[in-house]
Amino acid sequence: MLLGSPAMHAAGLLRDELALQGVESDVHDGYGLALVSVWADLVVWTDGMVYRWWAGRVSLRTGWRLYAVYGVDNPATAARGVALRYAELRDSHPRSELIVSALS
Repeated sequence: MLLGSPAMHAAGLLRDELALQGVESDVHDGYGLALVSVWADLVVWTDGMVYRWWAGRVSLRTGWRLYAVYGVDNPATAARGVALRYAELRDSHPRSELIVSALS
C-alpha cells in the first residue's frame, strides 16, 4: 500500500531498512521530494524513483561532489550503501558532548 507521495513511500522504506541495520534516521517531505536525514553530511533524498546522497568524494576533473544513486526498487541495497557511508562519517563526525550528555 502506498502511503503519501511516492517520494515519502520510498523514504519510509529506506528508513525501515536502515533501522534493521541499526541506523537511526528521520524522514521529511515537501515539494515532491522526501529526505532521509541520517548523520552530519549524510542526507538521502528521493523523488520516488531514485535515492541520492553525497558519496564523500569530489571529482578530480571537475571539482564537483560525486553522488551515490540507487533505484528505489531495492531499498535494502540502498540502505547498505547508506550504512557504509554512515560508518565512515561516524569516525570523522562524532556526536557532540552536548548530545551525548542529553541522551544519557
